[in-house]
Amino acid sequence: MKNNLISHAFSKLIIKVLLLSILLPLFYLLMLFTITQLDFNWLYQFSPNLYFALLKIFKFIFLSSFSFLFFLLIWGLLILYLVFKMLKKIDFYITCTVLQIDHLFNKEKTSIELPKELADLENKLNYLKMRNEKNERLAKESIEKKDELIIYLAHDIKTPLTSMIGYLSLLEEIEDMPKRKQRKYIKIALEKSYKLEELVNELFETARFNSEKIILEKEDVNLSLMLEQIIDDFYPTLKELNKEIHLEGKKNLSIFVDPLKMARVFNNLIKNAINYSNKTKDIWIEVKEENKQVTIKIINQGSEIPQEKLDRIFEKFYRLDASRNSKTGGSGLGLAIAKEIVLLHGGTIEAKSKKQETIFEVTLPLN
Repeated sequence: MKNNLISHAFSKLIIKVLLLSILLPLFYLLMLFTITQLDFNWLYQFSPNLYFALLKIFKFIFLSSFSFLFFLLIWGLLILYLVFKMLKKIDFYITCTVLQIDHLFNKEKTSIELPKELADLENKLNYLKMRNEKNERLAKESIEKKDELIIYLAHDIKTPLTSMIGYLSLLEEIEDMPKRKQRKYIKIALEKSYKLEELVNELFETARFNSEKIILEKEDVNLSLMLEQIIDDFYPTLKELNKEIHLEGKKNLSIFVDPLKMARVFNNLIKNAINYSNKTKDIWIEVKEENKQVTIKIINQGSEIPQEKLDRIFEKFYRLDASRNSKTGGSGLGLAIAKEIVLLHGGTIEAKSKKQETIFEVTLPLN
């Protein structure tokens, strides 16, 4: 934008200089012809002194040895004037731009206004202002959600902890408690401890997310083998829910990724598919290679996600299910982390939902 503005100003200056260089000699010749050919007796009769004074000036300007230097001086002064006007205009543009840039972060100023010659710059600055206001709003919402989530987690941690303390206290106080009752209390305390561990991990993940910088350590990875291993990790959960995960598509496909980070992506997506799929409905994973890219689709059968929620599904701390009591009411970081990792690998991730089917599609570049 800056270069275009300066080049445009210099182009106009050069055109003006060329016109001046042509018109000034033409003016000289025209005046010389006009004065030598016309009769100025009327001026002599009107005022002889004025006539002879103008004659001397004419001879000095047009007929003396200094004529060339005189017109050269006039030409130089006019060019200096044109350069001064150009610099003054550029200074005006710069001053206007600097003043308007100060309004980028001014919430009271609704829009940025510049001279019509700077229309492109005005549009770009207004776009930046709009983006800045949007980012500020999202950052504020993110902080509010994070604070709200930490408060919820702190409150939720107390519930299993209180229950664990209660059952363990009973086990300690009642020495002759029947074995069957002991086993029951121990089982409940163990379940509560698992829940507590899950909540603590969620709290750590929430606290770590903003400060953690993801650094990739890439290597060649067999994609099918990675997905099979991740599916095996979910076997106890799937067995309890009477579900299966079906892996289809190209086998022995090698991709150059950070195996731990990419495993985290697929783990989050599969966990999300399990949580939001209908009872007894299986989950499908499709792997497809096309145009030097690999596409992984994770498909589950479940309630259709409204478009307004789908648009925000990868935002930090955004949860489809706002209920803290629901198994699906997690930290809202899983999908946001997945997106960040995929983007760092030069890939894309998107979500689609229609007709009781939700698809998460990850596209990654091949080696």
